Amino acid sequence: MARARAAAKPGGKTTKPEAKTGKDDLLGYYRDMLLIRRFEERAGQLYGMGLIGGFCHLYIGQEAIAVGVQAIKKPGDQVITGYRDHGHMLACGMDPREVMAELTGRAGGSSHGKGGSMHMFSTAADFYGGHGIVGAQVSLGTGLAMANRYRNNGNVSFTYFGDGAANQGQVYESFNMAELWRLPVVYVIENNQYAMGTSIERSSAETELFRRGASFRIPGEVVDGMDVFAVRDAAAKAAEHARAGEGPYILEMKTYRYRGHSMSDPAKYRTREEVDEVRKTRDPIEHLQELMARQGVADDAALKAIDADVKRIVADAAEFARTSPEPDPSELYTDVYLEAAR
Repeated sequence: MARARAAAKPGGKTTKPEAKTGKDDLLGYYRDMLLIRRFEERAGQLYGMGLIGGFCHLYIGQEAIAVGVQAIKKPGDQVITGYRDHGHMLACGMDPREVMAELTGRAGGSSHGKGGSMHMFSTAADFYGGHGIVGAQVSLGTGLAMANRYRNNGNVSFTYFGDGAANQGQVYESFNMAELWRLPVVYVIENNQYAMGTSIERSSAETELFRRGASFRIPGEVVDGMDVFAVRDAAAKAAEHARAGEGPYILEMKTYRYRGHSMSDPAKYRTREEVDEVRKTRDPIEHLQELMARQGVADDAALKAIDADVKRIVADAAEFARTSPEPDPSELYTDVYLEAAR
């Protein structure tokens, strides 16, 4: 088994985008990634305590992707993803209280306790799910892009899926339609190397996933998904391409999840040494922390203060989730049908 698959950065010209990033943005990226990390750590604890039922897929290790893309997203642009969705929700600005309450199936959740971990929505935050069926969101995200073009509103659909979903047939039907009609969609492939538990080398004939759109003439590129600056700049380029009427773009984000596929996965298909190597050499949060220290943006005291504040927010969200009431049984009959205008 190859060691530290995500440790090597994708090839290409070396740049230092962090040098042109302001202090407020640096601190904002750090805080947003740290919020996702601490939130997911607490969610894992609540799952172990039996307060979260069903499946629970943590985003730990992949924080730079959601935060980097969000940094260039414009109001009205949509985000849609699969079931590893908590990080995307927080990056979109959803209230941590509502997200945690939804995880525990409480009435105070963003979907009133009916969506759980995998099926949360917030159109107010331009977040369209959270989808439990592997690859289903790709067709839906393409449909969002079709609506954008029909309305000529200038918005882009950021449609996320993983390396496992990249082998699903509906993905390629969506690619064909998106390029044929030049739809404004950016396909973000979060390649965390193992899908549900099988390495990409064992499951995919073409392991360079950014090439998957070549037969449809969709441009793509590979991105260091552990570097928030690389993610941000690649997403900006792809969004500009889509927004200008040039059609879809594929970004393969090379990343790594530190935990198992879900909370029930012991992840015996990889070694502890491999995971530790990635944590030690490529962690997105530590990378940014070290950068800010070198540039004099924030000292240890300032970073500890941010961490303390983030922990307070997460603790408050956990307490809100624990004490929020369960949904009334009548909620079973709401949000099922929408009355159409006559």
